[in-house]
Amino acid sequence: MPQGLPPVDAVLLLSFGGPERPADVVPFLENVTRGRNIPRERLEEVGKHYFLFGGISPINGQCRDLVRALRAELAEHGPDLPVYWGNRNWHPMLADTLGEMAKAGVQRAAAIATSAYSSYSACRQYLDDIARAQAAVGADAPLVEKLPPFYNHPGFIDTVASHTRDALARLDVLPARTRLVFTAHSIPTAMAATSAYEAELREASALVASRVAPPDLAWDLVYQSRSGPPTQPWLEPDVCDHLRALRAAGVEGVVVVPIGFVADHMEVKFDLDTEARAVADEIGLRMERALAVGAAPTFVSGLRDLVACHIEGRTPPTLGTRGPRPFPCAPECCAYTPQRPTPR
Repeated sequence: MPQGLPPVDAVLLLSFGGPERPADVVPFLENVTRGRNIPRERLEEVGKHYFLFGGISPINGQCRDLVRALRAELAEHGPDLPVYWGNRNWHPMLADTLGEMAKAGVQRAAAIATSAYSSYSACRQYLDDIARAQAAVGADAPLVEKLPPFYNHPGFIDTVASHTRDALARLDVLPARTRLVFTAHSIPTAMAATSAYEAELREASALVASRVAPPDLAWDLVYQSRSGPPTQPWLEPDVCDHLRALRAAGVEGVVVVPIGFVADHMEVKFDLDTEARAVADEIGLRMERALAVGAAPTFVSGLRDLVACHIEGRTPPTLGTRGPRPFPCAPECCAYTPQRPTPR
């Protein structure tokens, strides 16, 4: 434990948040786009994606599942700590959660974001969220130490690999006619240039592919969920465009692996299970989608290990060649000034 600091006495799950009823949809999108001067009509258009699913995003329910699983894992295997949960854009809001923690006497928390990778939106923005929430709570706000990205931790990779094997078993297409398609949220190329996002995704994809595939089963890394204006370059190729290209090249079946996501939230349910599925059906491409890691036991055990390593001052285990991310992040790490894109 660093000298002069109180012991870690809580774990905090950081997430994006999402609406839980139709009346929440537009207010949630207003939170997401605050300061961008997005017309309400545009927000209502974007909200149609949520209304297809009853106005409910899966993300909050999946965060509750993860909190319950992590509490049980910590209680059984230690360190036995309370687990709190706070969001960026919808209830429970992070400032409210830090206020609750302060009232409970929490002094120092280890925070885990529901993102496994580095980038402004996936990592640094959570540091900004923490700072704003602490300022809102005031002098009693707990110290919050965000743990580094965990894209190459065995608990994450092994869970993705297990879910990918399950999807491959459902596909039932000869390996020579099959492709693994790893997907992640696209980000502006200017944002990608300030982080290791692409390199981390590529290493994670290679690690998973090496654990599930025969040597001749090819794989690709593609992107989804673009929300920026056409004039702004974002990471490519788009998953739907790539599925069409694969089918034209003679591929008969694909397993789509949402390796860039921790939960099967709206961008998985709509962009993959709805849009990409429609494309695959249209072009006669067999498609199975692997589950995200969610609250799978191996993943939750990996999160417990990250917390324990942080408390004990140990370096967490990693796979591949890039090694663990440093803690704390360097001041300039993942620095980026958003251009405030319109949401999808």
